[in-house]
Amino acid sequence: MRLLGQFRLELGTEPVELCRNGQRLLAFMGLRQRVSRTVLAGTLWPEVTEGHARGSLRTTLWKLPRAEPPLVRCRGDMLLVTPALHVDVHDLTRTALAVVQGTGPALDALPPPDLLTGEDLLPGWDEDWVLLERERLRQLRLHALDTLADALVRQDRPALAMEAAWASVRAEPLRESAHRAVVSAHLAEGNIGEALRHYEAFRRLLEEELGVEPSPRFARMLPERTGPRRTSEAPGGGKTAPGTGAFTFGA
Repeated sequence: MRLLGQFRLELGTEPVELCRNGQRLLAFMGLRQRVSRTVLAGTLWPEVTEGHARGSLRTTLWKLPRAEPPLVRCRGDMLLVTPALHVDVHDLTRTALAVVQGTGPALDALPPPDLLTGEDLLPGWDEDWVLLERERLRQLRLHALDTLADALVRQDRPALAMEAAWASVRAEPLRESAHRAVVSAHLAEGNIGEALRHYEAFRRLLEEELGVEPSPRFARMLPERTGPRRTSEAPGGGKTAPGTGAFTFGA
Protein backbone atom coordinates (compact mmCIF):
# COMPACT_ATOMS: atom_id res chain seq x y z
CA MET A 1 0.00 0.00 0.00
CA ARG A 2 1.36 3.39 -1.00
CA LEU A 3 0.62 6.34 1.29
CA LEU A 4 3.53 8.58 0.27
CA GLY A 5 2.08 10.48 -2.64
CA GLN A 6 -1.33 9.46 -3.93
CA PHE A 7 -3.04 6.51 -2.24
CA ARG A 8 -2.52 3.23 -4.05
CA LEU A 9 -3.36 -0.34 -3.06
CA GLU A 10 -2.08 -3.35 -4.96
CA LEU A 11 -2.89 -7.01 -4.49
CA GLY A 12 -0.13 -8.94 -6.18
CA THR A 13 0.75 -6.62 -9.04
CA GLU A 14 -2.77 -5.40 -9.75
CA PRO A 15 -4.09 -2.04 -8.50
CA VAL A 16 -7.28 -2.22 -6.48
CA GLU A 17 -9.97 0.44 -6.66
CA LEU A 18 -11.43 1.49 -3.33
CA CYS A 19 -14.16 3.92 -2.33
CA ARG A 20 -13.03 6.98 -0.40
CA ASN A 21 -14.03 5.53 2.96
CA GLY A 22 -12.17 2.32 2.16
CA GLN A 23 -9.03 4.33 1.39
CA ARG A 24 -9.36 6.28 4.63
CA LEU A 25 -9.87 3.15 6.69
CA LEU A 26 -6.92 1.27 5.20
CA ALA A 27 -4.67 4.33 5.37
CA PHE A 28 -5.41 4.80 9.07
CA MET A 29 -5.01 1.09 9.78
CA GLY A 30 -1.82 0.94 7.74
CA LEU A 31 -0.29 3.70 9.85
CA ARG A 32 -1.47 2.38 13.24
CA GLN A 33 -1.41 -1.40 12.56
CA ARG A 34 -4.00 -2.02 15.28
CA VAL A 35 -6.78 0.11 16.72
CA SER A 36 -10.05 -0.31 18.59
CA ARG A 37 -13.34 -0.07 16.72
CA THR A 38 -14.38 2.86 18.91
CA VAL A 39 -11.27 4.89 18.16
CA LEU A 40 -11.35 4.06 14.45
CA ALA A 41 -15.04 4.92 14.04
CA GLY A 42 -14.70 8.14 16.04
CA THR A 43 -11.62 9.23 14.07
CA LEU A 44 -12.99 8.55 10.59
CA TRP A 45 -16.53 9.80 11.26
CA PRO A 46 -16.14 12.41 14.01
CA GLU A 47 -19.20 14.50 13.16
CA VAL A 48 -21.90 11.86 13.59
CA THR A 49 -23.24 9.90 16.54
CA GLU A 50 -21.30 6.91 17.83
CA GLY A 51 -23.97 4.53 16.55
CA HIS A 52 -23.88 6.04 13.08
CA ALA A 53 -20.07 6.00 13.05
CA ARG A 54 -19.97 2.31 14.00
CA GLY A 55 -22.49 1.54 11.28
CA SER A 56 -20.35 3.33 8.70
CA LEU A 57 -17.33 1.36 9.93
CA ARG A 58 -19.13 -1.96 9.53
CA THR A 59 -20.24 -1.04 6.01
CA THR A 60 -16.74 0.05 5.00
CA LEU A 61 -15.17 -3.12 6.40
CA TRP A 62 -17.66 -5.25 4.49
CA LYS A 63 -16.79 -3.45 1.24
CA LEU A 64 -13.05 -4.08 1.52
CA PRO A 65 -11.65 -6.38 -1.19
CA ARG A 66 -11.52 -10.05 -0.27
CA ALA A 67 -7.96 -11.27 0.16
CA GLU A 68 -6.14 -14.14 1.79
CA PRO A 69 -5.10 -13.37 4.43
CA PRO A 70 -7.80 -10.74 5.06
CA LEU A 71 -6.58 -7.16 4.92
CA VAL A 72 -8.13 -6.40 8.30
CA ARG A 73 -8.74 -8.97 11.04
CA CYS A 74 -11.00 -8.65 14.07
CA ARG A 75 -9.90 -9.64 17.56
CA GLY A 76 -12.63 -8.69 19.98
CA ASP A 77 -13.00 -4.92 19.81
CA MET A 78 -9.59 -4.58 18.16
CA LEU A 79 -8.98 -4.38 14.42
CA LEU A 80 -5.57 -5.47 13.12
CA VAL A 81 -4.12 -4.96 9.66
CA THR A 82 -2.54 -8.09 8.20
CA PRO A 83 1.28 -8.26 8.54
CA ALA A 84 1.34 -9.24 4.86
CA LEU A 85 0.33 -5.70 3.89
CA HIS A 86 3.49 -3.78 2.97
CA VAL A 87 3.18 -0.04 3.72
CA ASP A 88 5.73 2.38 2.25
CA VAL A 89 5.54 4.76 5.22
CA HIS A 90 7.15 2.17 7.47
CA ASP A 91 10.07 1.77 5.06
CA LEU A 92 10.70 5.52 5.20
CA THR A 93 10.40 5.56 8.99
CA ARG A 94 12.86 2.68 9.44
CA THR A 95 15.38 4.24 7.04
CA ALA A 96 15.17 7.70 8.62
CA LEU A 97 15.43 6.40 12.18
CA ALA A 98 18.43 4.24 11.27
CA VAL A 99 20.20 7.30 9.83
CA VAL A 100 19.35 9.54 12.80
CA GLN A 101 20.35 6.88 15.34
CA GLY A 102 23.44 5.86 13.43
CA THR A 103 22.36 2.22 13.55
CA GLY A 104 22.04 1.60 9.81
CA PRO A 105 24.64 0.02 7.56
CA ALA A 106 27.76 2.00 6.71
CA LEU A 107 27.15 4.68 4.09
CA ASP A 108 29.24 3.02 1.40
CA ALA A 109 26.63 3.45 -1.35
CA LEU A 110 24.32 6.18 -2.56
CA PRO A 111 22.09 7.85 0.05
CA PRO A 112 18.72 6.12 0.44
CA PRO A 113 16.52 7.35 -2.45
CA ASP A 114 13.36 7.40 -0.33
CA LEU A 115 15.01 10.07 1.81
CA LEU A 116 16.15 12.15 -1.15
CA THR A 117 12.95 12.03 -3.19
CA GLY A 118 10.31 11.09 -0.62
CA GLU A 119 6.83 12.49 -1.18
CA ASP A 120 4.50 13.85 1.48
CA LEU A 121 1.97 11.62 3.18
CA LEU A 122 -1.32 11.62 1.25
CA PRO A 123 -1.09 15.14 -0.24
CA GLY A 124 -4.48 16.81 -0.46
CA TRP A 125 -5.94 14.91 2.50
CA ASP A 126 -6.74 17.45 5.22
CA GLU A 127 -8.09 15.36 8.09
CA ASP A 128 -6.47 15.99 11.46
CA TRP A 129 -4.97 12.51 11.81
CA VAL A 130 -3.34 12.83 8.38
CA LEU A 131 -1.97 16.32 9.12
CA LEU A 132 -0.38 15.16 12.39
CA GLU A 133 1.24 12.09 10.84
CA ARG A 134 2.37 14.06 7.78
CA GLU A 135 4.20 16.59 9.95
CA ARG A 136 5.80 13.84 12.05
CA LEU A 137 7.16 12.14 8.95
CA ARG A 138 8.30 15.44 7.45
CA GLN A 139 10.30 16.34 10.55
CA LEU A 140 11.81 12.86 10.78
CA ARG A 141 12.89 12.97 7.13
CA LEU A 142 14.41 16.44 7.52
CA HIS A 143 16.43 15.40 10.57
CA ALA A 144 17.61 12.30 8.72
CA LEU A 145 18.71 14.37 5.73
CA ASP A 146 20.66 16.78 7.97
CA THR A 147 22.34 13.86 9.74
CA LEU A 148 23.10 12.15 6.43
CA ALA A 149 24.65 15.29 4.92
CA ASP A 150 26.86 15.77 7.98
CA ALA A 151 28.01 12.14 7.89
CA LEU A 152 28.84 12.33 4.19
CA VAL A 153 30.90 15.51 4.68
CA ARG A 154 32.89 13.76 7.44
CA GLN A 155 33.49 10.87 5.02
CA ASP A 156 34.87 13.34 2.45
CA ARG A 157 31.97 12.75 0.06
CA PRO A 158 30.80 16.34 -0.44
CA ALA A 159 28.92 15.73 -3.71
CA LEU A 160 26.61 13.21 -2.05
CA ALA A 161 26.38 15.43 1.03
CA MET A 162 25.17 18.22 -1.25
CA GLU A 163 22.42 15.97 -2.63
CA ALA A 164 21.13 15.25 0.87
CA ALA A 165 21.43 18.90 1.92
CA TRP A 166 19.53 20.19 -1.12
CA ALA A 167 16.78 17.60 -0.63
CA SER A 168 16.30 19.11 2.83
CA VAL A 169 16.35 22.68 1.46
CA ARG A 170 13.72 21.81 -1.15
CA ALA A 171 11.49 20.30 1.53
CA GLU A 172 11.80 23.33 3.83
CA PRO A 173 13.51 26.41 2.33
CA LEU A 174 13.60 28.34 5.64
CA ARG A 175 15.26 25.57 7.64
CA GLU A 176 18.68 26.86 8.68
CA SER A 177 20.22 23.47 9.43
CA ALA A 178 19.66 22.45 5.81
CA HIS A 179 21.45 25.55 4.54
CA ARG A 180 24.30 24.96 6.99
CA ALA A 181 24.68 21.52 5.45
CA VAL A 182 24.92 23.05 1.96
CA VAL A 183 27.59 25.49 3.14
CA SER A 184 29.47 22.71 4.94
CA ALA A 185 29.61 20.68 1.72
CA HIS A 186 30.90 23.72 -0.22
CA LEU A 187 33.60 24.33 2.37
CA ALA A 188 34.61 20.66 2.32
CA GLU A 189 35.38 21.09 -1.39
CA GLY A 190 37.24 24.34 -0.79
CA ASN A 191 34.57 26.37 -2.60
CA ILE A 192 34.60 29.35 -0.26
CA GLY A 193 32.98 31.67 -2.77
CA GLU A 194 30.05 29.28 -3.23
CA ALA A 195 29.71 28.99 0.54
CA LEU A 196 29.64 32.77 1.00
CA ARG A 197 27.13 33.27 -1.82
CA HIS A 198 24.81 30.62 -0.39
CA TYR A 199 25.00 32.17 3.07
CA GLU A 200 24.17 35.62 1.68
CA ALA A 201 21.25 34.25 -0.35
CA PHE A 202 19.85 32.54 2.75
CA ARG A 203 20.38 35.68 4.85
CA ARG A 204 18.36 37.70 2.34
CA LEU A 205 15.63 35.05 2.27
CA LEU A 206 15.30 35.10 6.07
CA GLU A 207 15.20 38.89 6.10
CA GLU A 208 12.48 39.01 3.44
CA GLU A 209 10.33 36.22 4.82
CA LEU A 210 10.80 36.46 8.60
CA GLY A 211 12.69 39.68 9.31
CA VAL A 212 15.46 37.86 11.18
CA GLU A 213 19.14 37.05 10.68
CA PRO A 214 20.83 33.63 10.51
CA SER A 215 22.12 32.34 13.81
CA PRO A 216 25.63 33.20 15.07
CA ARG A 217 26.43 29.50 14.77
CA PHE A 218 25.87 29.69 11.01
CA ALA A 219 27.95 32.85 10.64
CA ARG A 220 30.86 31.29 12.56
CA MET A 221 31.11 28.53 9.94
CA LEU A 222 32.35 31.06 7.41
CA PRO A 223 35.93 32.31 7.12
CA GLU A 224 36.89 35.96 7.33
CA ARG A 225 36.92 37.61 3.97
CA THR A 226 38.36 40.73 2.45
CA GLY A 227 36.03 43.72 2.48
CA PRO A 228 34.82 45.67 -0.56
CA ARG A 229 37.57 46.86 -2.93
CA ARG A 230 37.90 50.62 -2.95
CA THR A 231 40.24 53.22 -4.37
CA SER A 232 41.38 56.60 -3.09
CA GLU A 233 43.07 59.61 -4.58
CA ALA A 234 46.87 59.52 -4.39
CA PRO A 235 49.02 62.64 -4.39
CA GLY A 236 49.11 64.06 -7.89
CA GLY A 237 45.65 62.79 -8.79
CA GLY A 238 46.56 59.14 -9.26
CA LYS A 239 44.84 56.15 -7.71
CA THR A 240 46.29 54.08 -4.90
CA ALA A 241 46.18 50.31 -4.90
CA PRO A 242 42.85 48.88 -3.71
CA GLY A 243 42.58 48.98 0.05
CA THR A 244 41.79 46.02 2.22
CA GLY A 245 39.72 45.58 5.32
CA ALA A 246 38.71 42.46 7.12
CA PHE A 247 35.30 41.60 8.53
CA THR A 248 33.51 38.51 9.69
CA PHE A 249 29.90 37.49 9.05
CA GLY A 250 27.70 37.47 12.12
CA ALA A 251 28.56 38.10 15.71
